[in-house]
Amino acid sequence: MKIGLDVGSTTIKSVVLDDNQKIVFKSYERHYSQITEKMTELLTKIRDEVIGGKDAQLTISGSAGMGISDTCSLPFVQEVYATRIATGRLLPQTDCIIELGGEDAKILFLTGGMEVRMNGSCAGGTGAFIDQMATLLDISLDEMDRLSESYEKIYTIASRCGVFAKSDIQPLLNQGARKSDLAASIFAAVANQTIAGLAQGRPIAGNIVYLGGPLTFLKGLRRAFDTALKTTGTCPENSLYFVALGAAYSSEIQIDLDTALKNISKYGKTGHFRSIEPLFKDKEEYAAFVERHSQCKAPRGDLKTYRGPVYLGIDSGSTTIKAVVLGSDGKILDSIYKSNAGNPVPIIRDYLLQLYQERPDLVFTAAAVTGYGEELIKNAFNLDYGIVETIAHFTAAKRFMPNVDFVIDIGGQDMKCFK
Repeated sequence: MKIGLDVGSTTIKSVVLDDNQKIVFKSYERHYSQITEKMTELLTKIRDEVIGGKDAQLTISGSAGMGISDTCSLPFVQEVYATRIATGRLLPQTDCIIELGGEDAKILFLTGGMEVRMNGSCAGGTGAFIDQMATLLDISLDEMDRLSESYEKIYTIASRCGVFAKSDIQPLLNQGARKSDLAASIFAAVANQTIAGLAQGRPIAGNIVYLGGPLTFLKGLRRAFDTALKTTGTCPENSLYFVALGAAYSSEIQIDLDTALKNISKYGKTGHFRSIEPLFKDKEEYAAFVERHSQCKAPRGDLKTYRGPVYLGIDSGSTTIKAVVLGSDGKILDSIYKSNAGNPVPIIRDYLLQLYQERPDLVFTAAAVTGYGEELIKNAFNLDYGIVETIAHFTAAKRFMPNVDFVIDIGGQDMKCFK
């Protein structure tokens, strides 16, 4: 029997072929960076339940498989070559392969001069990127795929970098954009980024095959590629396993699985990795740090016993919403800090209702808002003032430190330094 393992950046795929080259076992699992543990578990299952303790021909492939194969003296085949072998056997009429993995993207041109274009240095526009976007939208990948079917408009979103994409999406969420439109826009951005960034003008035509987890599981993503390419690609049976299949087809060396399992279990335990010095040399240095920062606290009052005018300040940021209630003496009477969940309005509404439930006699003398959602919150609640963020920073900093020279602020989607 032949075993092929595709150890990717986020998942591990395996196939076992019988003597007639038929698949008798296959598996697809996320390894959550526990690669050796997952490989040991998988090969143990194959040894005990599939091949009955016998030796087998084994080959490893995948972006995370090279180090293991080298250290553990196991056969290795490069994943692009493995993909080419599997495609040549199963889909010989293929002209072009588009494959999206967990953290890489590839286009393989098989006709008109074989060529491989690969994005392996950045996870932008890959499976990990799509995971991040689903988290930002606070939906599952399945829901994201389903929502994309009912989109009405496509927004321009950067997919080259997750940070830039978040900077595009978060304001749209804050402004009430439909999640169905954002889901479809994310898929369109991935398709356009892959085609423009990797093909770089070379025509993608003929029989196109889609491989890899994202293109297998997400119909909306395949639809986005079809739209961008003005064609209909094919996502074949076992599209998740083409690299593993290519590795299995390449297997020629008989491997003692018991020895292989023993070597894999030891992998990584003796590695030496670069590191930096700890921030604090000892507990005393950390305690001094904590003590120094604990002296900088805003004075607080008691909302229940306070009597007099109060002032409301809101910071509607890109990812969070903050609010404080101040007394006339400048003491904080109440405050909140929450994720804005893409819509800060109901959060502020609930907060104000809660305040009035606790103190029905509360009278706000003035209210101001700052941040990304300044206009939204100001208009929604008819607030008195909208304040530029940097002015709000400086005003508060000067209150705590009259001789302040420099302010550093790291927010959800931006960072600022100003003198």
